[in-house]
Amino acid sequence: METIARHLGVSRSSVSRLLAYARETGLVRISVAAAPGERGTLAGELNRIFNIRSTVVRVRDFDTGVNRLDNVAKVAAERLLDLIEPGTIIGIAWGNTTAEVTRHIPPVGVPDTTVVQLNGAASARGTGVRYIDTTISQAADALGANMVHFPVPAFFDYEETKLALWRERSVRSVLDLISRADIAVFGVGAFDGDLPSHVYSAGFLEPEDIARVRNDGVVGDICTVLIREDGSYEDMAINRRASGPSPELLKKIPRRLCVVAGEAKAIPLIGALRAGVVTDLIIDDRTARRVLERVRTAGMRPRKKLGS
Repeated sequence: METIARHLGVSRSSVSRLLAYARETGLVRISVAAAPGERGTLAGELNRIFNIRSTVVRVRDFDTGVNRLDNVAKVAAERLLDLIEPGTIIGIAWGNTTAEVTRHIPPVGVPDTTVVQLNGAASARGTGVRYIDTTISQAADALGANMVHFPVPAFFDYEETKLALWRERSVRSVLDLISRADIAVFGVGAFDGDLPSHVYSAGFLEPEDIARVRNDGVVGDICTVLIREDGSYEDMAINRRASGPSPELLKKIPRRLCVVAGEAKAIPLIGALRAGVVTDLIIDDRTARRVLERVRTAGMRPRKKLGS
């Protein structure tokens, strides 16, 4: 800033104000490119075992869960921008984590982009519109993108109702858009932690449902689809009532950016990684260490290379 000030013939404080304005308006982006994960590093080991592209964010031991999520979300927003180009369709699953990621996307404006909601949000207690609109609209406003909501329940009461609604043209148009998405952005849900996942803390599932799935080995969810630590999900009746894309459908989206902060999400993340739904991962170092410790204890073979 000192050099710029001399060159322009203005004060250093003027340069500082101009840079702050440029960053706020998206005119200038200042970022540090993540170094490739080398063998022996946390990122390198995650990449080797799960065949993904990961970035591990250093957090301080005394950071709160909120601060840790904020730091990870900033890096995730930068990674997302690196993946987006004109014409991109971005699917976003709502949640505490993705809400923070979209909050950190600067106003850059990318032509012909579309942001689509990946899973429904309505429940017996409300429509979820206000909560979802904040997450989806923040991304759409920053990118200058078209915004498409998915106005269905997070979990249907009856599988038959979901099957019937899935035949409606208005719903099919959203499902078709999701199937053509280029990027998916999502976190993993966990039962416990500093910031309880919205799926379990906001009444989307009844207490008896949560007790039942815990007894069935469920450790969390991806886009409202419940998973076990081994990555299995197919045999659970409750998943046939979930509105989010199954791991099988999610894997058809080319780039799948998973964002995780907090050690309580380590085991659900292992389930997501074993299900093969993650291509890009942003994670804090303490959680990354916890994942690797758990996997090494249990033993696991590396996944096949991306695209093979």
